[in-house]
Amino acid sequence: MAEAPPQPQDSRHSRTGALVFGGAMLAILAIVVAVIALGGGEEGTGEEATALVCEPVEGDGGTEPCPTEIVTEPANVTVATSEGDFEIALDVEASPATTTSFRTLVESGFYDGLNFHRVVPDFVIQGGDPYGNDPQRAGSGGPGYYVDEEVPEGTVYEPGTVAMAKTGTDPAGRSGSQFFVISGAGGQQLPPEFAYVGMVSSGMETVDAIDALGRGDGPPSRPVTIESMTLAPASA
Repeated sequence: MAEAPPQPQDSRHSRTGALVFGGAMLAILAIVVAVIALGGGEEGTGEEATALVCEPVEGDGGTEPCPTEIVTEPANVTVATSEGDFEIALDVEASPATTTSFRTLVESGFYDGLNFHRVVPDFVIQGGDPYGNDPQRAGSGGPGYYVDEEVPEGTVYEPGTVAMAKTGTDPAGRSGSQFFVISGAGGQQLPPEFAYVGMVSSGMETVDAIDALGRGDGPPSRPVTIESMTLAPASA
């Protein structure tokens, strides 16, 4: 997997076979190479807002169609894993295009059965790669398209932040299907380059349990599978 100095990674578009959450992470995290992101946005109304700009990518591993219309209805995603469950509150106001893409993949069942292929202790857990269950290709896949969205100024990746991975050469805010959850304080040193999805609203103990299986920068000590991801309207 192509890796950059301490930071999130997604190397899907590098054509080398590893997703690298792009962006240059600074020397403060010189021991770790990982993944992460956060956001800003527009108030969700539950109604169609505007067209979503999406570009197809061939040889990405996935064949999902590009989402075409932004959805701004507030929603939560429950992630059921082999280590327990956690819930993500989508920040549709901050990142309407990114969350639309993410929720579309959730609703299509894209994530079901995939592994968290990368765990960096006290920093990040990463999944969402269609090649994630193949040790030789993990980190190199995507949904078959990418979406670009500006990352809000002042973004900070604190524990519980959910964001999208990208390659080191991709522009800030580009995303495919690989996502990560910040599991430690190291994420706060990341530059604001990773498309923001939202925050873990419950089940952080599950994220911690997955984090505890990390053994460096790579797969966890035992497989951690996303059994299902389900979308539900956010409670009032």
